[in-house]
Amino acid sequence: MIAWYHFRMKSRPIRSVRCRGELTLQKILLSLLAGAACASTAYAQNFPTRPIRVVVPFPAGGNVDTYIRQLARQMENTMGQPLVIDNRGGANGIVGCDIVAKGAPDGYTILATSIAFAVNPAMYKKLPYDSEKDFTPITNYANGLGYVMAVHPSVPANNTKELIALAKKQPLRYGSAGIGNGQHLAGVLFSQKAGVEMLHVPYKGGGPVLTAVLGGEVHINFPGASVAVPHLKSGKLRGIGFTGEKRISSLPDLPTLAESGLPGFNFDTGWHAMFGPPKLPAALVNQFHAAVKKAFDNAQLRETFSSTGYEPAAAPPAEFAKLFKTDLKRFAEIVRAAKIELQ
Repeated sequence: MIAWYHFRMKSRPIRSVRCRGELTLQKILLSLLAGAACASTAYAQNFPTRPIRVVVPFPAGGNVDTYIRQLARQMENTMGQPLVIDNRGGANGIVGCDIVAKGAPDGYTILATSIAFAVNPAMYKKLPYDSEKDFTPITNYANGLGYVMAVHPSVPANNTKELIALAKKQPLRYGSAGIGNGQHLAGVLFSQKAGVEMLHVPYKGGGPVLTAVLGGEVHINFPGASVAVPHLKSGKLRGIGFTGEKRISSLPDLPTLAESGLPGFNFDTGWHAMFGPPKLPAALVNQFHAAVKKAFDNAQLRETFSSTGYEPAAAPPAEFAKLFKTDLKRFAEIVRAAKIELQ
């Protein structure tokens, strides 16, 4: 009886102490989490205190560069600090993306890129980063309606049917902003639908390929409307058709390829979007998203986007993250179907 009594008396406090220890540990963990959340919120409230670097993984003068510069000027009004555009072109955007993938998650380095970012994993056997794990999706700020199919004035074709007939007689070269870029895939789809073969010539961005088609190095290019319009009006380029589902307001007389002899042809330009480095705090992600959304309160900015083939967008971060994952799978299937050789 005595031995049993001592066992009971000794065992109770041991169990009691262990429970209090577990509760104490839980309280400590909860306290630490709460403290981290408060610290993150406090940091976001003070952010930013210096200029923000916006890495554009393409040369200046291209589609991505054109739109982000306009958007950045409006975002500065909300964020209170300059957004400095840093063009780091190379390898279809991979060079610039890698800079952000290895950046600090403090909000002072973000990525502004195109749908090519979702295409690259399907195009390259090995990337220096993981497109999902090494980036934090913020939001898509523009959804493209399509590309302008433009030719150098020396090309003896004024419409889609004439261009197809010409391509069947002689080899034509089309340039793009890089392998796997949307312009590349638009050319692939045109070749498939038209039943012609064209030589693809990749460049290091939208700016260089535009220079190439203006100089006659390549016959055909698929620039965004914002880039193409001035050159179409000046006569330096000739518009053949629009790759999207419907005509755009800035080029009302330019027919779609679908209504010009290729029924069902529809290739939009995808999204332009912002990503942060891995583990960018949610408070900062939300702050950037809010600034993008606020920027489109400016009617002139909205009109500039929509009149040149892009719809203003600002999807919530979680919603855009789902879209990004969906597009990774979608373009992997497109690349496989097109039998594009991996780089």
